[in-house]
Amino acid sequence: MPSKFGTSGLRGLVTELTPNLIGSHVKAFIASCPVGNGIWIGRDLRGSSPEISRMVANAAREMGVQVTDAGAVPTPALALASMKAGCAAVMVTGSHIPDDRNGIKFYTPEGEITKAHEAAILANLDARAPYKGPEPITNTTAEAAYIARYTSAYGTALAGMRIGVYSHSAVGRDLMINLLAQLGAQITELGRAAHFVPVDTEAVPEDVRAQLRDWAGNHPLDAIVSSDGDGDRPLVADATGNIVPGDVLGQITGTALGAEIAVTPVSSNSGAEQVFDSVIRTKIGSPFVIAGMETVTGRVVGYEANGGFLLGYDASGPAGQLPALMTRDAVLPILASLMAAKSAGSLAAAVANQPPRFTASDRLQGVATEEAQAFIADLSTQDGTRADFLKQFILTEVAVDRTDGLRMICAGDRIVHLRPSGNAPELRFYAEADNAAAADALLKQGLKVLGAKMIG
Repeated sequence: MPSKFGTSGLRGLVTELTPNLIGSHVKAFIASCPVGNGIWIGRDLRGSSPEISRMVANAAREMGVQVTDAGAVPTPALALASMKAGCAAVMVTGSHIPDDRNGIKFYTPEGEITKAHEAAILANLDARAPYKGPEPITNTTAEAAYIARYTSAYGTALAGMRIGVYSHSAVGRDLMINLLAQLGAQITELGRAAHFVPVDTEAVPEDVRAQLRDWAGNHPLDAIVSSDGDGDRPLVADATGNIVPGDVLGQITGTALGAEIAVTPVSSNSGAEQVFDSVIRTKIGSPFVIAGMETVTGRVVGYEANGGFLLGYDASGPAGQLPALMTRDAVLPILASLMAAKSAGSLAAAVANQPPRFTASDRLQGVATEEAQAFIADLSTQDGTRADFLKQFILTEVAVDRTDGLRMICAGDRIVHLRPSGNAPELRFYAEADNAAAADALLKQGLKVLGAKMIG
């Protein structure tokens, strides 16, 4: 799949991310978007990330911009530090995609780039500057500031809890261990990897799920927590190793913070409408969530089915203030869910207190974007084709939502949602039901049906 640029950044095979390609996008960003006092650069733990960071720094210097190297740091920590410094930021990460791919994400001093910024960048890919900027400087305080954000709001609220941290290759693994320990938890580190492990919190494979259950069975833990590679999507499992869906984490977190309005994509489960006073549904992707949040005022939060959480107002934690952070974050939903577990007696009990709506999602890999788009377009426009497709699941359609992909609302409180991935050759399948087992069964069958149709 060729490299692609959008509001989630530039992504592609490492072999395609050349100095010219990286440089043209960085220069276009500087020429067309506000960068304030300069650019901070962070990176994940992929083997290719240090070299791509150097490409970003060289391109920024060629545009006369002061560069600050923040080192290997989670995306939300980089965004927090750069915004406080009045600077833009570039995060070198491929997020959850495999190690042979990578990418860069852009942030203005106000937060993530918007669709308007995306269009401006694409219109300025030939940007140049007549002078070179100063030598880059190093500032490694981003992690400490990020930890302080949460210790000041949560104090020692996790005292007495036993937490497993699945470290794998997450760039924030040491930060997570340090933070949870400072908050009073007893930590057991699990699964630290020497190589990069692509963790997609919205499509956790069965071998990882089995490993989480094994760890839970071998250690007396209240929960196991982790994140994706760049630390903006959480992974949370209960005391038995069962994963809590990201949209349920969003509901728990929003409730704990006293949110009144939630902005979330159509892929998040419909329990949100039972939890919040008002819900705004968007296309999938944090830029769309942010755009939705900006249309309202008050106690508004945003979250996605992958668990990434955005705080749109100054909230309160058990020990102090928690300022707004309008970028996707993994730590806040982790802490909020652990606090809910402590209050309810267990994380499973906290989940049981939520409305009985459950999502399960995964992706069929190796499907070209164009092929996936054509398949969904045919289903979307042909009522008979759609009915035949749903008959394979013994489902009957009652409504259709085409906000992003094709979402088929069916009798019996079942939902089937298909969507081509925007940054990888994958076809996403989302299943929703009134219990977790039914959602998982629908997902398993859906992937089998799609595999037979798209791959053979």
